[in-house]
Amino acid sequence: MKELLGLNVAVLVTAATPASLAAKVATNTTPIVFVAVADPVGVGLVVSLARPGGNVTGLSLLTSDLSGKRLELLREIVRNVSRVAILMNPDNSSNTIFLKETQLAAQKFGIELDASYAHRPDDIEKAFTAAASQHADAVIVFDDPVLWSYRKQIVSLAAAQRLPAMYGYSDFVDDGGLISYGPDRPDQYRRTAIYVDKILRGAQPADLPVEQPVKFELIVNRKTATALGLRLPAPIEVSADKVID
Repeated sequence: MKELLGLNVAVLVTAATPASLAAKVATNTTPIVFVAVADPVGVGLVVSLARPGGNVTGLSLLTSDLSGKRLELLREIVRNVSRVAILMNPDNSSNTIFLKETQLAAQKFGIELDASYAHRPDDIEKAFTAAASQHADAVIVFDDPVLWSYRKQIVSLAAAQRLPAMYGYSDFVDDGGLISYGPDRPDQYRRTAIYVDKILRGAQPADLPVEQPVKFELIVNRKTATALGLRLPAPIEVSADKVID
């Protein structure tokens, strides 16, 4: 971050919570545009969504019903689900927010949650072993760049333990995961350019409201569902943005 600031850049663009927080610590003058941050107010990046204040603004990933929708979709695919394992990165403050939101949704549906923390390959393997031993019916993998980088291992372990898994990144489903639901990330990155353009034209980050996602993607893998002995409900297939065979 110091190297970038040493280049006297006009705008810093950061992806995900850890990098965005690091940028805010590094400078309170250079404009920062973040993208793919779950809860910018909750983690302290901005004062409010409407009027961010300071030198930071951007695009949020989180909406109030995102966690509930993910659980709802799992319940539609995995009938009689009563226990769900959570895979999260303890170093990502957004994951703590996701956990709280998911706990609220789980109470509504009468689902028990078991959270496991992971940021290394051996942690991930232990987490899936624990999920199986605790008789979890499904897994939710929280949005996190580190976990994303280990997606092939995560998808492989979910298949080995025969655990249906919900993801926030569609890349997991492309690599053989069961289902993903979340903001359209390419769309968010394209919209980031609009913020950068406005700042380069003289706008102040403090006056640019943080944008919440308005476009979501549902991706399902029919081949994976079949391998798990599951049948994708017709409403999910019809509403899915993409079905992988």
